Amino acid sequence: MATPRTKVFENRRFTVEEYLAYERASETRHEYLDGDIRAMAGESNAHGEICANVFGELYIQLKNSPCRLRAKDTKVLTGFASLKKKKGLFSYPDIIVICGEPQFMDEHHDILLNPKVIIEVLSDSTAGFDKEGKFIRYQKWLPTLTNYILIEQDAPFVLHYRRLDADRWEAHGISGLEKTLELVSLDCRLPLVDIYNRIEFPPSVEDDTDESETAETEP
Repeated sequence: MATPRTKVFENRRFTVEEYLAYERASETRHEYLDGDIRAMAGESNAHGEICANVFGELYIQLKNSPCRLRAKDTKVLTGFASLKKKKGLFSYPDIIVICGEPQFMDEHHDILLNPKVIIEVLSDSTAGFDKEGKFIRYQKWLPTLTNYILIEQDAPFVLHYRRLDADRWEAHGISGLEKTLELVSLDCRLPLVDIYNRIEFPPSVEDDTDESETAETEP
């Protein structure tokens, strides 16, 4: 999750080349958006638990498949990146599924080009961009992406975007601990009770919110 720009990055915009030089020498992670560099914030306990739960469940199910997992420290390039330009998105998704051989931007092998599934655990500071700005770019620039999954921290709710074809996506809301997230393209199932294992919800959250929604979206 990225935070607002820190003082060292204020009042100017950086080229992709400047960002990559800084990021590859840094001990902390930073996302890049059209010239802006933002440090990644620390995660909450719930965020960490949910990420660990999802990664663990997927690892078991994908262990003998052509797919593999990455978590937190793998950058994804979204958009055409010209080193001298101030344009593009470099992000650090919470969990990535790659099927087949990973494809990278350059010889450093640290910037992924072909994610199949991206999973984000939502935070208050980043939820808006994860749901809108990032997803718009993902639809346009990541042709290998088939599933985009957004997981709420404070309630048992998952928003699952699934690609129908090149220009159309289906949005499906899954609510309640008795429900299951189905990832057909991976032959994987993630019961919400396992996604939210060890998570204590606020007293106001009811587990009987079992309504779900399905809609189609276009980039």
